[in-house]
Amino acid sequence: MHSDSKAVTVHSLDRITLRLSTATFGEIDEACAARSGNVSRNTWITEAVEEKLARERAASAPLGHALNRRGPVQSPAARHW
Repeated sequence: MHSDSKAVTVHSLDRITLRLSTATFGEIDEACAARSGNVSRNTWITEAVEEKLARERAASAPLGHALNRRGPVQSPAARHW
């Protein structure tokens, strides 16, 4: 890996200040700790934002794109057999 590649990636990202309650940060920290590996708050929040944006895109997609032939697409974990 080139020594400057991480710096280039970091500099291409925008930064924000996020104001959340202490309780919300506590819940995020608990969710991070419950996952295997070392998941940072930043990674967890980034994933949450990306998931929300994907849901918004799916909700605004034409009906044919959001459904398969048997109905709404669900993850295997969401199915109740």
